[in-house]
Amino acid sequence: MLTRRMMMMGAGLAAAVPALARGGTPPLIIDGLTGISDPDGKDDALELTPRAIREYRESGLGAIQVTIGDVGNGRGNWDALVAGAALHARIAAANPALFTIARSAADISAARAAGRIAIVCCVQDTAMVGAELDRLDTMQGLGIRVVQLTYNLRNLSGDGALEPANAGLSRLGRATIARIEANRQLLDLSHGGAQTIREAIAAATRPMVISHTGCRALHDNPRNVWDTELKAVADKGGVVGIYWMPFLVANSKPMAADLVRHMTHAVNICGEDHVSIGTDGILGKTVIDDAARARAAAVDKQRRALGIAAPGEGPDIFTIIPDLDSHLRYKKLADALVAAGWPSARIDKVMGANLLRLYGDAWGG
Repeated sequence: MLTRRMMMMGAGLAAAVPALARGGTPPLIIDGLTGISDPDGKDDALELTPRAIREYRESGLGAIQVTIGDVGNGRGNWDALVAGAALHARIAAANPALFTIARSAADISAARAAGRIAIVCCVQDTAMVGAELDRLDTMQGLGIRVVQLTYNLRNLSGDGALEPANAGLSRLGRATIARIEANRQLLDLSHGGAQTIREAIAAATRPMVISHTGCRALHDNPRNVWDTELKAVADKGGVVGIYWMPFLVANSKPMAADLVRHMTHAVNICGEDHVSIGTDGILGKTVIDDAARARAAAVDKQRRALGIAAPGEGPDIFTIIPDLDSHLRYKKLADALVAAGWPSARIDKVMGANLLRLYGDAWGG
């Protein structure tokens, strides 16, 4: 089981965005997939250390979407989900001045007004649900507001991104989507197979998200998504989040310019109202030393044994963008987008406003 430190392996931004330099309200920043991390904390500690609290506050974050539980077809994954939901509730309770669990879009706005960071709980698989669709109701009660259909492999709902058959959505998968929508949870199609994504978009009646992906037209990797599906998500009112992962480029070592290139392409395909960020990484700087290399190799070995490692992963590949690798990563991204000629209104949308709107559309409130 992953430890807290490995959950996902404001002021500074003002100088980067022209609207803020004129004294405007700082933009809402939402990372559509990350984890809670503490570089100085012990794995079993609930309360964050002073350094972690300072870095979270300096980051400018207003909300974070975090993964609850495990992925894949393991027998214990339902128990891991229940335990994970309880753990994150305890983390929020142990750090009440910093975190709060969000169950509505209004909760995110209220947290921001109070100077806190809202935690949006998600799952990255429905393998633990299977045919027991009532479990989605239980998940809703546990505060799970975003439900990802598949994670790289095949489950009973459909094929993930790594399945060579690319068989698409099952009949149960369609029923699963219908229950997710009935519960006013947000459907996430990240890690889906190309045909699964295509069929799920067609089956959905409400806006959905692909919370963390890249543009397959720029790099043909199965974890990235083709333009047709990116546009189809936008056409249904959804949002596509661009990740900060090795799958953005062929050598698995993307830089900020590569991220901006994918974000710009996504905006060109989807429109600026339908793109967001989902880093799929932790907040603080990654220290690459012998211990970090050993951990990375162990994680890669485990992922390969489970069959969930995508092309582009490797024992010596770190899921970072070196020139953004800092707790001030969102300010650095804003700087890069300004340098690329993005207007401040577009930056504000992509940094958080689009996800807040989508959360409200999906959940109500």
